[in-house]
Amino acid sequence: MFMKYTRIGAFAVAATLVGVTGASAEFKAESPQCIAPSNPGGGWDFICRTTAKYLFDLKIIEDSMQVTNMSGGGGGVAFAHVTKERNEDNNLIVAASMSTSARIAQGIYEGAVQDDVHFLATFGAEYGAIAVRADSPYTSLKQMMDDILADPKSVGIAGGSSVGSFDHIKPMLVAREAGLEDVTQMKYVSFDGGGEAMTGLLSGAVEALSGDFSEMLGFLESGDIRVISILAPERLKNFPDIATAKEEGYDVVGANWRGLYMPAGASDESKEFWSSAIKTLTEDAGFQAELEAAAIEPFNNFGDDMYKFVAGSIADVTKLSKEIGIIQ
Repeated sequence: MFMKYTRIGAFAVAATLVGVTGASAEFKAESPQCIAPSNPGGGWDFICRTTAKYLFDLKIIEDSMQVTNMSGGGGGVAFAHVTKERNEDNNLIVAASMSTSARIAQGIYEGAVQDDVHFLATFGAEYGAIAVRADSPYTSLKQMMDDILADPKSVGIAGGSSVGSFDHIKPMLVAREAGLEDVTQMKYVSFDGGGEAMTGLLSGAVEALSGDFSEMLGFLESGDIRVISILAPERLKNFPDIATAKEEGYDVVGANWRGLYMPAGASDESKEFWSSAIKTLTEDAGFQAELEAAAIEPFNNFGDDMYKFVAGSIADVTKLSKEIGIIQ
């Protein structure tokens, strides 16, 4: 499943890289801001803070970029803020991911369509994972799925985004592969951001966590959690001890793209500037090392390729959501 999101190399080769044009070179960012549509911690926060750091360090922007956390509605509060109050802001960028396109597809952002914002770029993708506390009785994904098959409500699974999001879809896909007929009966607990979801897991409020591997990495290394499954086609090179869902008999692969959007009503010059700025980041060795350390693989889309990619993502999530029963 979701194989389109795992063909990272192919997308990267095919991506059209937008260069700095004369028009974009004339634009100068002033008091730039990046909105992370969640609380501190988690993927969207990582996108903004890493992007802000390297834009300034590489002198792409002269002013340091303010990072603002704006949680709520699985990113819907930030989306509405941008579209209704900041639609012509040339100095605003917003963290985005597959969850963003999923919410548009499922109508969670009420009345929203792709063209309500301007999707700038993707610069990375990472695989989903399922984690438990270090002292959990679950040592394998199969053990957890067996309990869920016996009683779908017996295992609370946290996610850093709303019902119907990619964090929710991932364990539902695994459960469907395991043979659960009505996957909507599973107990999913929604939090505002990966940081809060991790707190929910560590506090004992839930038994498991569905998220992106990069969000879990620090807690895995500190020994607080155990990652029982990675939703990748094969084991990760740097983490060969973590089994894949496919190995345990669940043919599920889930990769989450990372990127940015900005207001649709911003000037063409500013859109070209920010697209070129993100392209420059992807060419920097330090930025790529930062992504690699977070288990995020290069995955670049710009310009027309970005538009087509998001459109395809929305279409795929719509189809899958109907199959699973999230939407009619």
